[in-house]
Amino acid sequence: MFMQGLASPVLQTTARCGTAATMAYWLIRSEPSAYSWDAFVAEGRTEWTGVKNATAAIHLRAMAVGDGLIFYHSNEGKEAVGTARVTRSFQPDPTDPKWVSVEVECVAPLPRPVPLATMKADPRLADLRMIRQSRLSVSPVSDAEWAVIMELAGA
Repeated sequence: MFMQGLASPVLQTTARCGTAATMAYWLIRSEPSAYSWDAFVAEGRTEWTGVKNATAAIHLRAMAVGDGLIFYHSNEGKEAVGTARVTRSFQPDPTDPKWVSVEVECVAPLPRPVPLATMKADPRLADLRMIRQSRLSVSPVSDAEWAVIMELAGA
């Protein structure tokens, strides 16, 4: 399974409020015409900029180095296509310092993409934030949801 060598994930982002350092999972979305998985793979690492939604920015601020990411193609394709990890916590977004960005690196493509329709049809993903708040570009993923998406992807 990918994300080898990483600590066991934690369900909620609020788990970091305690004293122990923990890992969380997130879903990041990008339109393939703006920034595709293939472009990300070619670069290997990128600054996740341009997030201009207050809730999504809160999620970026909560990310920590080593957190796992699902890379999702929005609007075109509408499917989870790969995994990544956070390599640097938030800083002012270099494209607009009123907002924040994080640095992320590519980990691996999913063995098979997981379409939005498949996620919506699976009752285990009924509470997935990306489904409930479809316009949110960055959202938390519980460890149970991560496991389901990885199962659906054949990972």
